[in-house]
Amino acid sequence: MRSPEQLRRIPKAELHVHLDGSLRPATLIDLARPAGVSLPSADPEEIRRFMAVRRARDLDEYLSRFALTIAVLQTPESLERVAWEMVEDAWRDGIRYLEVRYCPALSTKDGLPLDDAIAAEWRGLERGAADFGVAVGMINCTLRHLDPDQSADIASASVQGRGRGVVAFDIAGAEAHHAAAPHAAAFELARLGGLATTAHAGEAAGPASIREALDVLGIQRIGHATTLIQDSGLMTEVRSEGITIEACLSSNYQTSAIASLGQHPLAAYLRAGLKVTLCSDNWLMSDVTLSGEYALAQRELGLTDREVDQLVLNGLAGAFAAAPVKERLMEEARDALAAA
Repeated sequence: MRSPEQLRRIPKAELHVHLDGSLRPATLIDLARPAGVSLPSADPEEIRRFMAVRRARDLDEYLSRFALTIAVLQTPESLERVAWEMVEDAWRDGIRYLEVRYCPALSTKDGLPLDDAIAAEWRGLERGAADFGVAVGMINCTLRHLDPDQSADIASASVQGRGRGVVAFDIAGAEAHHAAAPHAAAFELARLGGLATTAHAGEAAGPASIREALDVLGIQRIGHATTLIQDSGLMTEVRSEGITIEACLSSNYQTSAIASLGQHPLAAYLRAGLKVTLCSDNWLMSDVTLSGEYALAQRELGLTDREVDQLVLNGLAGAFAAAPVKERLMEEARDALAAA
């Protein structure tokens, strides 16, 4: 079994983590004051405990925590700061490739233009990449409850942002209440504009939601996919098409997508030959690190060192990064895994 320090040192890819779910507690406190946002404490440790979701009734309750973080992300300065800090935190956790996802429309409530929100996030990520040597990319999200025309606007802005770090387009939000199909035109815009695509699916709804994401949205990766295990035929299709699954262990338990950590299908997917990797989802709300999630997967799912290594390599292989970047990172990871 890999030790926590070995897991931290392994060069890892983080493919599924949300900007608005990963603020540092101290940063949330700092940004809340000028934003006029009321918090229950000015102590970072108390805020960390307050924001962490231990066990929600469902995904909707888990997502309610985001109202506070979104409220402080309404200026270019706050977006740039949080993005930069995420790169530093990633570097400290051994992450060498970081894809940060966010719905930039959430930062337009006070009049910030959509393009400016995207540019501010990228400035923070780009500066962090230069400071810490972490390769970065942005995944822009639409939300299931938004009007499809707004999704198309986000997709168009994302295509224009390809030169500012945007690598992919995603859909997130209340999956149990909103289908993804109305947003198909936005995904087509993204694909035609050269962006990769992924979708949250099979987290708060059944395998039919995954089928919709594959057939209607044409995605290349799936976020969560905890209910894929219920459809063996669909599992076979996902494997044959080489779709990468972005599995999130702790958050799936916290949203009650799984009954217990030991019942997470991650190990079953891995042993069935699917391209699954481990992600963290939200560093603040889930109170996790990526290396900590690897340690948790070893402990709760009985993963072998070889299986842990495969998760790491699957993450790098599934990254929406340029081929030379992926090849370099894969080589570094193989060397580190061999040494470990």
